[in-house]
Amino acid sequence: MARKSTTVRMPEELAETAEVVARARGVSVNELVLEALRAELNRVRNDTEFMERLRALIDRDREILERLAE
Repeated sequence: MARKSTTVRMPEELAETAEVVARARGVSVNELVLEALRAELNRVRNDTEFMERLRALIDRDREILERLAE
């Protein structure tokens, strides 16, 4: 699986808490962040209001791209 690196800037208190939670769970902070991100992505996939907003955004972007392509 290809990997992409990114930097996450967070308040020091949150970073310290994440480090403690990760250590207590026996995982890296990276894995803790990945688990949290996966959980959030699953949550929004099941959020009908979010999905409606996403579809509207995609439709609007498509309209703009079609105008640009003319």
